[in-house]
Amino acid sequence: MKFNNKTVIITGAGNGIGRGIAQAYAREGANVVIAEINERAGNDVTTLVKKQGGSAIFVKTDVRAEADIIRLMEEASHTLGKIDILINNAGKSEFKSLFELSIDEWDDVIQTNLRSVFLGAREAARYMQQNDNGGSIVNIASTRAIMSEPHSEAYAATKGGIVAITHALAASLGEHRITVNAISPGWIETGDYSKLRKEDHEQHFSKRVGKPDDIARACLYLTAEENDFVTGVNLVVDGGMTRKMIYEE
Repeated sequence: MKFNNKTVIITGAGNGIGRGIAQAYAREGANVVIAEINERAGNDVTTLVKKQGGSAIFVKTDVRAEADIIRLMEEASHTLGKIDILINNAGKSEFKSLFELSIDEWDDVIQTNLRSVFLGAREAARYMQQNDNGGSIVNIASTRAIMSEPHSEAYAATKGGIVAITHALAASLGEHRITVNAISPGWIETGDYSKLRKEDHEQHFSKRVGKPDDIARACLYLTAEENDFVTGVNLVVDGGMTRKMIYEE
């Protein structure tokens, strides 16, 4: 898989999974665009990538805002000459009772998690369709698109929507040689991994909790040019948890 001089835009790259994805592409020689609303976090990751020998620029972006997404793509294309890959990673959660969740909170989760995917894919594709080899889009969904616990309605709705819009986009953008796939992470620990308990790891078929690098490697696979036969899929990366039959004994 070759990513030298590829332009990769990653939304929500200031922390957690997005941060890991940004570092992974930079290690593979890509030019990384850090799209992040938190200016300090965005600059920190950009500096980190450069210190590690990678190439990165930071564009402050509110993924809910159409104007910001348009400006993000314009700046990336103007600065780096093209757009090859988009990772729609930005997201937020609001876990509270549906009787307490306000409509403003609901709308914010919808706009941050799902509206942003539509806007990002639409605007990135305008540039990707000009490339000889098209491009690749990966949308970060969640295993909560297919399984739930109480008080997760807004988050689950957006992640289910991301899975659905992924195969719709794959159908629409196929003629432009643009692949569109989703990744549904399970438990990906973005804090202090050493503080996890033995039972946290053992409950997984894989016998360990996931790390951001697990999602980053999945992104690399789905966006490699030689894997352009893979499109419209939702790749579940969860250590087997959604395949585990769980009943109380």
